[in-house]
Amino acid sequence: MNHTDSLICAFDDALRTLFAKPHASRATPSHSSPGVRASGSNTTSLSPAEAELSGALMRVNHVGEVCAQALYSAQRLATNNPKLQAQFKAASQEETDHLAWTQTRIEELGGHTSYLNPLWYAGAFAIGYGVGKLGKDALSLGFVVETERQVESHLASHLERLPANDTASKAIVVQMQKDEVQHAQDALRAGASELPQALKTLMSCTAKVMTTVAHHI
Repeated sequence: MNHTDSLICAFDDALRTLFAKPHASRATPSHSSPGVRASGSNTTSLSPAEAELSGALMRVNHVGEVCAQALYSAQRLATNNPKLQAQFKAASQEETDHLAWTQTRIEELGGHTSYLNPLWYAGAFAIGYGVGKLGKDALSLGFVVETERQVESHLASHLERLPANDTASKAIVVQMQKDEVQHAQDALRAGASELPQALKTLMSCTAKVMTTVAHHI
C-alpha cells in the first residue's frame, strides 16, 4: 500500500469512528448474575442519579476508545513495518468492540457521547503520528504500553465509582480492562522501549484534562 492509499485509509478510519455507528465483533460482556442477561438489562434498577453517573463514566470510557482508534490509526500510518501495522490494526479492531459497547451502554442509560469527540480524535491522532515518526517504532510501542497502563488504572477507578447495582456497565469495563492489559503485553513483546518519566507525567496530565471535560461535555 502506497502512502496515498494509507492516508485515504486513515481518513476513512476517522470518518467511521466519528460518524458511523460502530459494530462489535464480540458479544457485549455480561455478568452471570440472576436477571442480568446483557448490557442494559438492569438499567431500570438504577435511580436517575445513578444512571446519570454511569452515563457520564461510560462517556469518558467512550472518549478513551475514540482516542484509541485515532492513536492506532496514526501509528499504523507512521510505521513502515508491515508486522507492526498488522498488530496495530488487530488492536484497533478490539478497540472497536469497546467503542460499540460503550456507545450502546450510554444510549441505554439515556446519556450522550462527548460533543468534543472530533477534537479528541484530532489531538490523539497528532500525538500518535508524532510519536511514531519522531520516536520510531520502539518509542511508538512504548507509548502504547504506557497508554494502556494508564487506561487500565483509569478503568479500575471506574469500577469503584460505578453504582454497585450497575453490573451491565461493570461487565463491559472488566472486559475492556483485560483487553488493554493484553495490548500492553503485545507491545512489550514487539520491542517497546520505556518512555521518559517526563513524557509519562505529561500523558497523565493530558488524560486528566480530557476525562474531566468529557465527564460533563
